[in-house]
Amino acid sequence: MADNSQSSTAAGAGGGSPGPSEREVDPESYFMAVALLTAKRSRDPKTKVGACVVNQEKKVVGVGFNKMPNGCEDKKLPWGNDDDDALNNKYVYVCHAVLNAIVDSRGADLKGCSIYVTLFPGNESSKLLIQSGITEVVYLFNKYEDDQETKASKKMLQLAGVKTRKFNTEDKKLEIDFTMQ
Repeated sequence: MADNSQSSTAAGAGGGSPGPSEREVDPESYFMAVALLTAKRSRDPKTKVGACVVNQEKKVVGVGFNKMPNGCEDKKLPWGNDDDDALNNKYVYVCHAVLNAIVDSRGADLKGCSIYVTLFPGNESSKLLIQSGITEVVYLFNKYEDDQETKASKKMLQLAGVKTRKFNTEDKKLEIDFTMQ
């Protein structure tokens, strides 16, 4: 006789329907969660940004977060952004999450890929997205919406035919349990 009972990972320990933390994660939420988790690796005290590149087969091909260039010790470069001297501001040194995600793809063909980012890409990141062949940007926040760089970014992405959309989910929280067996 076949066993028709559901496993505890699918239905929860008490049987019945799964609870919010036990449901299968939809692909959109999974990819944005990867971007969010990757952002946590950033040492930037003010703005932690993550990115996750996904191919047409719905597989992650690269991740990145905002950080100083490889080989440049974080403690020897500034993380601030309010000094009058540009050399004392992070912007001239930091490698953005989009750049690092593209580099992390290690030469994979990115044509037709999507990128999930925690922050809408600026103009420099958008140039990289366009040149790499990425065709969709899914973003979580756009806190610099009124800045000239963001307006330029939107214009370039639109002209290049790169779709942009705000991430939307009913789930506001995704729990990771390191004790799961």
